This record gives sequence, C-alpha cells and structure tokens, in this order.
Amino acid sequence: MRRLGTASTALVLAGVGLVGGAGVAEAATAPVGKATPATVCSTAWGSGTKSAVNENTKPLKNITTSQNPCFDRMVFDIGSGADKTGYHVGYVGAFHQDGSGERIPVGGGAILQVYVSTPSYDPASGRLTYAGKAGKPLPGVNISGYKTFKDTKFGASFEGQTQVGLGVRAKLPFRVLQSGGQLIVDVAHTW
Repeated sequence: MRRLGTASTALVLAGVGLVGGAGVAEAATAPVGKATPATVCSTAWGSGTKSAVNENTKPLKNITTSQNPCFDRMVFDIGSGADKTGYHVGYVGAFHQDGSGERIPVGGGAILQVYVSTPSYDPASGRLTYAGKAGKPLPGVNISGYKTFKDTKFGASFEGQTQVGLGVRAKLPFRVLQSGGQLIVDVAHTW
C-alpha cells in the first residue's frame, strides 16, 4: 500500500512539473508587454462642440484629473445639490480669457475650451471658492505623464461661469457627463 501511495505522489508531482513547465514556456514565448489582452476603447464620441443650458448658482469647489486606460478625465466638482450644470465644451484655435479677451497660451497639439455655468466664487459673499488664477495652471492639478492631457490653464470666472483651457495631444474625441454634482470631461487617447 505504501508503494502505491509513493507511486501516486510521484505521478502527481510529475504532472505538476509538466503543467508548471508549460506555463513557464508560454510566458517565455509571449511578446513583452502583451501579457493581457488589449483594452477595447470607444472613440464614437466625436470632437464636435457639446453644450447644455442649465443655470447653477452653486460655486465651483475643485477641479481634478485622472487617467483611464482609454481616456484622460477632468472633473469639475460643484458639490451636492447641483444636479445639472450648464456647459459649453469645444476645440478652439486659441484660448482667450473671458471678459478681457487676452490670449492665454496653452500647450499641446489642440486646445479644448471648457465653460462651466458655475462661478468659482460664492455669489452671496463674493468669497473665492476655487483658487484659479487667470493664465496660470490649475492649482493642485499635475498632469505630467498623462497620455492625452498636456497643459491646463485657468481662464476666468466671469458673469457666473468658469472658463478653463485644456491642452491636449491632438484634436481627439471627447465626451461630457454629469453625475452627483460633478461635470466630467473625458478625452480619448486615440481615434
């Protein structure tokens, strides 16, 4: 009986060695950087101007960015109670500050201008709620290493709306979403 147990153990270990060896051989022949299947990304968003008309008196609290396998994302945080916010997002040849018309340089191959129908100050008190300064990069936003985003500039907060210039690699498809007091702008990595 002991001999049968030893023989069974030897067969099991040999099988594990074959399976383990096959896994190593497969991994060794797989192309570098191709260990997982490619992500399929939608590019059906288009690059035409997108807008919605909704007035909002809640002030802008923050602007953040993040990366996704298919797109780079910019989020305008307005906070709870701001269900729908108006916006106007589209590509422009040059970025001009709202109100003064002064040209603000924005790096990248294309400029996406974002207007959000919310001020960056409290309308009741006039107190600043978002510390953006005209012609300067967005405070607290670091886009180094992003695939699509190349530059950010604050334009103005003028007559109840906030303006941002987003420098992107090229004129790529983008979409605008709203969710829970946030306005979201996604720009695809490719066509």
